[in-house]
Amino acid sequence: MRVISGLLGGRTIKGIDIIGTRPTMDRVKESLFATIQPNIGNSTCLDLFGGSASLGIEAISNGANMCYFVDNNKSAIKTINYNIDNLNIKDKCIVINKDYNDALDFFKKNNIKFDIIFLDPPYSMHVINNIIEYIDTNNLLNKNGIIICEVDDLYLKDEFKKIVKYKEKKYGSTYLCFYKN
Repeated sequence: MRVISGLLGGRTIKGIDIIGTRPTMDRVKESLFATIQPNIGNSTCLDLFGGSASLGIEAISNGANMCYFVDNNKSAIKTINYNIDNLNIKDKCIVINKDYNDALDFFKKNNIKFDIIFLDPPYSMHVINNIIEYIDTNNLLNKNGIIICEVDDLYLKDEFKKIVKYKEKKYGSTYLCFYKN
């Protein structure tokens, strides 16, 4: 895998080999970041299902100030830390080894809010609606913030209280759904 664009463009990142995970395809990642490019500069991001850290690293490469990486798998955390160290971006990263629910509670309790949130859980989990509802109810997304979800079917709601879907793209069997606050 590699970083597609920005300051780290072309650099290699280590992937993970964990059942139920899959890397975001380069063309999907390229389209995703072209779509959100105007929102990335100086942003605080959350890569809630960090995996190899590919999405958060891409955001940092394109100008994000900070990214929180969350994963509950020790192998994924090891890979995230390896990639961060290898790219020398530790000063822009916070790695959290927690279940996504515990991490969301942590952010709520510590009043940590985000400009960009990446939600790319294993497809079989079907938890994104609940996560967005929690984010919406607890104001974890800054005004004009965006959430990007990667799914294999369109089970996602179009709107929540304040957060609404504004764009949807299909790439083979993958869908990207974009929400804004």
